[in-house]
Amino acid sequence: MAASGMAPAWVAEARARARSGPAAARLPLLLGGDVIGSVDADVFDKIDFKRLLDNRHQLSLVQHDGAPAWALPAAGATAALNALAQALRAAGRCGPWRNEQLAVCGADGRSLATVERGAVRVLGLATRAVHLVGGTADGAAMWVQQRSCTKANNPGMWDTLMGGMVSAADSLEQAVERETWEEAGLRPAQLAGLRPGGLVQFALPSGEGGGAGYMVETIHWYQATLPENTRPCNQDGEVARFECLAHDVVQARLAEGAFTPEAALVLAAFYGW
Repeated sequence: MAASGMAPAWVAEARARARSGPAAARLPLLLGGDVIGSVDADVFDKIDFKRLLDNRHQLSLVQHDGAPAWALPAAGATAALNALAQALRAAGRCGPWRNEQLAVCGADGRSLATVERGAVRVLGLATRAVHLVGGTADGAAMWVQQRSCTKANNPGMWDTLMGGMVSAADSLEQAVERETWEEAGLRPAQLAGLRPGGLVQFALPSGEGGGAGYMVETIHWYQATLPENTRPCNQDGEVARFECLAHDVVQARLAEGAFTPEAALVLAAFYGW
């Protein structure tokens, strides 16, 4: 890794944006007695609640800590949340539908239910992601990817070697293994020194659901070395290409804003800024 001393000016600005908080009023979303997320104060105005009622799932406006909140019952939580996701989708207030379930957790980290990935931002649910910084054996460069131009989020931008969500079925380690294979065609045995690097936190407005989204995410980033003559090869069609770049080139692209916000802060942490 190239040590860089004082952080460039863009780093503080990027970190401030990453923790900027909601742009508009949001109401807590409860599952039983647990606060699991939040919703834009007006987002449910366009939702067909009959869809929920027909499926025996009741979404109610209640009082929580002296203020309004939306609540779903704890019983049948996964079915209720996915019915709500379908209602959001029908109203055009959902993110890209992925047919992938993510864990829904309480404030203490307990897994309470699962929900379709496309609904998590609109519901302000906390998510987890993994990224992998892949360096070269001589330490002079790293492998980065350019995201496919068909990606729903940040198409065509530069990213770490791997970045992906942690599904409800995955542990962190399983997510790293699965995403590294799908995006880069690499198995853990092909990576030297694979280890956790740290955490990057996001809490900021999201454009999903017509601007009603709120991203609350913890990125667990890892680092490893690709042995000489080992090259990444995308398997899932979500990567346009890979490049092996010297650290000064990576840092110049970071300053230009060429990397996704998530990758930019992961790499800032990697460089010790």
